Amino acid sequence: MRMVANSSPAASPETRDARSREPLESVTARRQEGALSHTVTETLAVEVPVAIQYNARPYAVMMATPADLDDFAYGFSLTERIIASVGELTLVDTVWTEHGVALEMLIPQHRLVGLQTRDRNLTGRTGCGLCGTATLEAAIRPVRHVEQAGPRSDLASLREGMQRLSRMQPLNDASGAVHAAALLSEDGGFTVREDVGRHNAIDKAVGAVMRAGHPPHTLLVTSRASYEVVHKAAEAGCRVVAAISAPTSLALHLAREAGITLVGWTRPPRLTVYCGSLS
Repeated sequence: MRMVANSSPAASPETRDARSREPLESVTARRQEGALSHTVTETLAVEVPVAIQYNARPYAVMMATPADLDDFAYGFSLTERIIASVGELTLVDTVWTEHGVALEMLIPQHRLVGLQTRDRNLTGRTGCGLCGTATLEAAIRPVRHVEQAGPRSDLASLREGMQRLSRMQPLNDASGAVHAAALLSEDGGFTVREDVGRHNAIDKAVGAVMRAGHPPHTLLVTSRASYEVVHKAAEAGCRVVAAISAPTSLALHLAREAGITLVGWTRPPRLTVYCGSLS
């Protein structure tokens, strides 16, 4: 199903499209400081509906920042177990309208059959990690056990990585309303993506490294470590997850099950290891 824009005399389609594709928007506001008030220009993070469609069938609508959407298409599909590898997905078109953007993708028929067994709504809020899951039975999914052999971050690299991540968030620096996720890859790569939704930021980073063929070993996030953060990290093969805030109890249980080292309150020089170990 393709999203179709309605015509409007207020703005041409070109104007609407150009505006909707920007991740930041400037607005005028009134700032109150004690008894004084004055006009200021503020920069806001843009949030738009992103419709995810497989083989011309709608699957979900996520609220996301309109940037790095190619990475989002692949990362979401991988971490949601819709595909097993990037080679199983083709991003056919990215359709921009006045209402949002649609990612039109093709997947193998046997993957499409698997989607038909899932009972989902079509709306995922910005902070929603379950992406519209409709039943309690479907909410807590089995987690993949992570392969333990291979590179992993140590105490020093986590501290350095979180400090590095804090310097690589241009959208959040401008707006103050955006999360970031960084993936440390086995080739030494450090890939950062930003989004108004922390889960979307992870999906974008996963899509970027997997498309480049550089499997990650560590995930850093500028948020709490929720159930879905750990679940997506396990799907990507990360052995370590470090969050700037605390984990939830379910995230801790899931990390133990997956064999992931879970670190919270990663605010150098402080950090707390909740399970697993750091060298």
